[in-house]
Amino acid sequence: MSPLKSQNSELNSTDATGSKYLDMDLLRFTTAGSVDDGKSTLIGRLFYDSKSIFEDQMEAIEKSSKSSGEEDVNLALLTDGLKAEREQKITIDVAYRYFATPKRKFIIADTPGHTQYTRNMVTGASTADLAVILVDASKGLLTQSRRHAFISSLLRIPHLVVAINKMDLVDYSEDVYNEIVSEFSAFAKKLNVTDVTYIPISALKGDNVVDKSENTEWYKGSTLLHHLENVKVDADENIIDFRFPVQYVIRPNQNFRGFSGRVASGHVRPGDEVKVLPSGLTTKIKDIVTRGENLEVAYPGDSVTLTTEDEIDISRGDMIVRKDNVPTVRNDFEAYVCWMDGKALEPGKQYVLQHNTRRTQVYANDIVYRMNVDTMGREDANKLELNEIGRVKLVSSQPLFFDAYQVNKKTGSFIIIDKATNVTVGAGMMRAGSTVSKDDSTQKSKLKTQHSPNVTWEPWNIPREEREKRNGHKAQVLWLTGISGAGKSTIAKEVEKRLFESGKQTMLLDGDQVRHGLNGDLGFSAADRSENIRRVGHLSRLFFEHGNIVICTFVSPFDSDREAVKALFPEGNFKVVHIICDPKTAQERDPKGLYAKAEKGEISGLTGYDANHEAPENPALTVNTDELSIEEAVEKVLDLIEAKS
Repeated sequence: MSPLKSQNSELNSTDATGSKYLDMDLLRFTTAGSVDDGKSTLIGRLFYDSKSIFEDQMEAIEKSSKSSGEEDVNLALLTDGLKAEREQKITIDVAYRYFATPKRKFIIADTPGHTQYTRNMVTGASTADLAVILVDASKGLLTQSRRHAFISSLLRIPHLVVAINKMDLVDYSEDVYNEIVSEFSAFAKKLNVTDVTYIPISALKGDNVVDKSENTEWYKGSTLLHHLENVKVDADENIIDFRFPVQYVIRPNQNFRGFSGRVASGHVRPGDEVKVLPSGLTTKIKDIVTRGENLEVAYPGDSVTLTTEDEIDISRGDMIVRKDNVPTVRNDFEAYVCWMDGKALEPGKQYVLQHNTRRTQVYANDIVYRMNVDTMGREDANKLELNEIGRVKLVSSQPLFFDAYQVNKKTGSFIIIDKATNVTVGAGMMRAGSTVSKDDSTQKSKLKTQHSPNVTWEPWNIPREEREKRNGHKAQVLWLTGISGAGKSTIAKEVEKRLFESGKQTMLLDGDQVRHGLNGDLGFSAADRSENIRRVGHLSRLFFEHGNIVICTFVSPFDSDREAVKALFPEGNFKVVHIICDPKTAQERDPKGLYAKAEKGEISGLTGYDANHEAPENPALTVNTDELSIEEAVEKVLDLIEAKS
């Protein structure tokens, strides 16, 4: 028995039930990059060096490589399964592969690099926890790699690994590696990603894939496999907002009527009060049935049948939600769309939109802008061509029930289908519900120009620039947003203290403080929350014009409100800092006892419990207090301030 086969036997062995790895942690990741960057070879190397292939597989690819006249074993053949792929030596379809090490199980989506197959990359990345973006060291960072990184950011993949491949072709040059790292780092600052890791590798030779390479002694980081085994996988299921798209109505007899589907997010128990969309009718859950037995609770991903206490009309395409926690319901909305068809997306043309179990007619009302994936700039456009990505206003013939993609991937995504060919031609990610179908400039202008009648604007007595000279620093506004318990106030207080001790002019505005006076007349409805932020925005501007560094700590759950406040300030002087943590962590901290009250039913509409927080699309900084100490978080915020000052 060969060493390869003996180690395979150990790795792939199971007990009598085949369950050795059933309880292991699972990482889903995708590989992406430009054509010929070595994605399939990299996966083959992972399999080969981690002893995750069998002897007969190895013999087959050795034979195939030899017949093709290749000197080295072509490890890409392990994943290039189609005949056309083997002949052309490219990846066409998404190839899913599974393997395990003693530390973790893996599902890999090997996606194509060719521009015409970008749609397959979107498919492979849609469920990934991590994306490996390959860059050919001999070619540098190409447009397709930028496009895949941008798509990964849009899809909210939390971890990126930039694998700088083919280091053997550049003599394992540290300078080449550093140059690519510098270029990608500058590009990544424009993306909504917080965790980027760079690894120099040679998939062909095996350097730093599974084993550390002696050819890159200057590199002190981990190998790719070690990183994949140890990266923290954050659960991305939305456990707060119960969403149940109805797939099928089951009525085997007159005594049973149930509604089948899969729990998209949140959880549900018998006795919970629910609302049915679009009818708006309310009832209570009677039973949760699966495989002939009743469950006490159903969680995200569970396929179940729900029965209700009342006989109400529910059909396929409807959605069952919690009574006091409903998604946006409307037929006009904005979304980021990745176009996947050779025929351009043009305003006015009719398509079919598939959103969860609901299918309806849709057309583009307007293309707000197209993204330039090289510069990340916004360009005017009247259509979207193949592989282009843009922000689009869409109108559907029937109302949809959705959340912003940042809040809920399951209810914030959709596909667009060509009516004539039934081919998927686009994929979209819905923007925050409170901002849809509004012209941003109109919204911002309204906030900027609103004033009482019969008053005249009084110019500033002493210009801000003069105050900045005296203060010795620039004025700016930092807006800390996030759910209750994330750590906003704790971080803000320490930041202001440090700034004050260094001689800076500061003002800290806290949500509880302004609601004890200035905004004491406001409640917590959506309208009152927006009015609260409107007033705080103008108050912040007064302190800003006085030359202060203004630190604002507000839940501010609506992205449109934050954007409207941002419009009050000169470009670059207003920065959003998103303070995040797992909702369970926030509920355990519960510094103000709000979650305990919500659990008892004493309050409702608590952001982070039974109400959404719309994540900012492009925050200047994201701080995860699950991963960082208060001191580390404060340092990051101070660095952001110093960069402006």
